[in-house]
Amino acid sequence: MEFLSGILLIVGGWFGFNVNQVEQAVAEPVEVAGQAIDLVEAEVGVATATMTKAATAKATELADTATAEVTDAIEQVTGMTGEAAKQTPSKPAITTALVAGGCFWCVEADLEKTPGVIGVVSGYAGGSTDNPTYDTYKAAGHREVVEVTYDANQVSFEDLLIVTMKTTDPTDDDGTFGDRGDGYSAAFYYETAAQRDTIESLITEVDANGPYDESLAIDVESRPTFYVAEDYHQDYYKGTLTKLKYKFYRDGSGRTDFINKYWGTDTSPNLPWRNNTTMNNTNTTYPWSDYVKPDMATLEATMDPIAFKVTQKDGTERAGTSPLDKVYEPGIYVDVLSGEPLYSSRDKFDSGTGWPSFVAPITPDALTEHEDRKLFSVRTETRSAIADNHIGHVFNDGPADRGGLRYCMNGVALRFVPEADMEAQGYGDFLSAV
Repeated sequence: MEFLSGILLIVGGWFGFNVNQVEQAVAEPVEVAGQAIDLVEAEVGVATATMTKAATAKATELADTATAEVTDAIEQVTGMTGEAAKQTPSKPAITTALVAGGCFWCVEADLEKTPGVIGVVSGYAGGSTDNPTYDTYKAAGHREVVEVTYDANQVSFEDLLIVTMKTTDPTDDDGTFGDRGDGYSAAFYYETAAQRDTIESLITEVDANGPYDESLAIDVESRPTFYVAEDYHQDYYKGTLTKLKYKFYRDGSGRTDFINKYWGTDTSPNLPWRNNTTMNNTNTTYPWSDYVKPDMATLEATMDPIAFKVTQKDGTERAGTSPLDKVYEPGIYVDVLSGEPLYSSRDKFDSGTGWPSFVAPITPDALTEHEDRKLFSVRTETRSAIADNHIGHVFNDGPADRGGLRYCMNGVALRFVPEADMEAQGYGDFLSAV
């Protein structure tokens, strides 16, 4: 096994692991690989002092192959290479938003469970007086609202609106459930024209596609001054005694049943109709619809070597090497060769692995999935449906509230198209998916 130990030293040095870390991370794959290597060593005479040139070449080839397999094993077992582990996490983009969805105990509880949300504070806003209290806010025209502090690199402004909408009754213009009056009505507040457009576009989209029996009645207003509510209202759903009162109130008001009726258990930012657009089985002809892949020799001569190895030879780029891993602006990710849409920025999240990661493809038929047994285990490979390029793998360790999947992609297999350029580049039909 000295041969295998040498491989571990090489891989450990490459990724920044020490040998013990590598051995622990890939113990089972390495054990199997080691047994195979021992057999080949005996056959080609690697362990003897009289190696022929042919045997030396064979051993070198074996070492390269085994190193690649151990590299992939680290990705499979740990989800992260040493290179990714050494990276400094991306700087959070901390910001706040103001929303209203009836009883602020409930709105606070639902939003605090959303990944990317740092904290939620209950309070009052929108009335004619300063420093309102629970006894005076409704008479002065204030609403119960919450201020959400969040990392915009992890969750978007629109995501917060969707979670709020899905966890209240957004069709009631005079309160919510048992709480009546404007003080309990739903409202989305904007600070910029772009945020106002986001709110209005979402309302239009939900009215056209959503599950509700009536149109949305969410007020759209410029963000007013926020006043923090009394301490006893904060984290009401967590208190030793108040959490029982909270649960009784939430269930008894009809909120729980209403949410289950229209959304079931999915209170994530996902909107199911956005995933119903098909790309390959419609009458629409897109520029990529008739894509024909060039022969292998042409691809090798014209493609970036790493991109060629990844997409055509089922390789894996080194973690942290793709600039796309840190791109979070609105847009879509398309196949590097055919241009077919594969992922939306809406579904991207920071997995911490050093590879661009998504919770779902942009459409159900954007990818094909294949069993991959190359790592002494079974993984699920993903390939672009039209170009049939290797894109990455899908794992079951993604955000639980967004489906639980992590589509771990190679950045060199993708090209990013910013939202502002989508119409001009022929992706106008996919703007609603961003």
